[in-house]
Amino acid sequence: MFEFGRELRKLFGADGFRPVQDGLTGGDAALLELLDLRLLQSEGKAADVAAGRISAKDKAQRLLEAAIVWREIARRSGDSAPLRKAAAIAEAAATAFDRNRRPDGWARARCEQAFCAMLGAEHFGDDGLNAAAEIAFREARAAARGGLAAPLADVGLAAVEGRRRLAVGDAQAARVVSARFAAPIIALQALVRRCKGARLLVAEARVIRADLLAGWGARLRDRDLLRMALDEAGAALDSLDETYEPLTCARVTVLRGQILALLGETTGEVEAIADGVQTIAGVIDELSRDHSPLDWAKSQMALAQALQALGDATASERAYEQAVTCYDRAGHVFKSAPSLSLRAMAASNRALCLARSAELTGDLGVLDAAEAAFKMELASLRARHDPVGWALAQVNLARVYEARVEITGKDRGERAAAAVALTAAFDIFAEEGLRSFSLIAIEGLERLRGAMPTPRTAV
Repeated sequence: MFEFGRELRKLFGADGFRPVQDGLTGGDAALLELLDLRLLQSEGKAADVAAGRISAKDKAQRLLEAAIVWREIARRSGDSAPLRKAAAIAEAAATAFDRNRRPDGWARARCEQAFCAMLGAEHFGDDGLNAAAEIAFREARAAARGGLAAPLADVGLAAVEGRRRLAVGDAQAARVVSARFAAPIIALQALVRRCKGARLLVAEARVIRADLLAGWGARLRDRDLLRMALDEAGAALDSLDETYEPLTCARVTVLRGQILALLGETTGEVEAIADGVQTIAGVIDELSRDHSPLDWAKSQMALAQALQALGDATASERAYEQAVTCYDRAGHVFKSAPSLSLRAMAASNRALCLARSAELTGDLGVLDAAEAAFKMELASLRARHDPVGWALAQVNLARVYEARVEITGKDRGERAAAAVALTAAFDIFAEEGLRSFSLIAIEGLERLRGAMPTPRTAV
């Protein structure tokens, strides 16, 4: 998958190499995937030089190209600094295009600003950035006369709507949002012959739609939505060339593996979960951490979640151990980007795997480690800033308390502590309107209520 990129590194990665002023890609965003992160950062600096040169032809276009490079750096590294830089350069590009003189260029630059905001919302969990992206996409759609900007704005608007409705929408809402992607995807496909980057944008639009459908399918336990997501991911993969688009191919393949695992969880088919594990593991064998650290970490997380599902389905201690190892590998990357929302999710799931492993083996030492990890997570989280993450940590801590009682057969206040944690979590889930999460807390409280002895009454 990454052979062509390795050849580029041999040619341009020698010690002492300095990129030419206009970089290695010449402004062609379709070639960025062939560069590893180090070369990509050099490309970003070269793009800055090209955009800042006094004699630069079409300065606005050079600024837009630089913004695209820096957003890709942010997507691969998880670092907020290049993302802020990408957004600032995209804003400068919009100013340089001038809405009245070059409306399509201005609209494309506004779309780039919006995609920076969406990436920030994804990485750092700030819903306000999704709202900002929606405003930018609407302005771009109103200004666009043709070219890439109009379908890109439509894709962005559908993606933002999907993210907003994902937590509360039903299966019908999922199908309505999914249908909104159809027209812009067709429009992008029509541009493939005369625009180099359109083919990759078609695949990315399909990936966004598949990811949303998978999220809905997982939340609603709807196998039809998950199969739709699987078909959409397959269509995206069929349109790609792994020689020239290795990272996008890797992302789509990992997504397919995740959907297979979710489908196996929903249908109870262990074979589907195992297929998902195998699919993701195959990508990790090819994906280089140096090429894209964050994609590598996300792949490790996806494999860990699939192994966790396999452990749940088969009561396999070995699956949980392997999942913990994958979470540890991902954690090494997340340490360099501490504000990533994925870091909290990885820590929570790792501790949950330890708790479930302890339940299977009866090893209290493992359970102690899980309890300590949850308490550290709760100490670092603030309910006001991340209420759902805080509530999930409370649910997981309650599960550790339950596991300790089940293993030891003794209750030294663990059930009462678990009840307090679950009640606090339920309040948060109810306030946020997360019905499926609320049910998890209710089920936990019902388990505890059934296990607690009935108090004696005085005669």
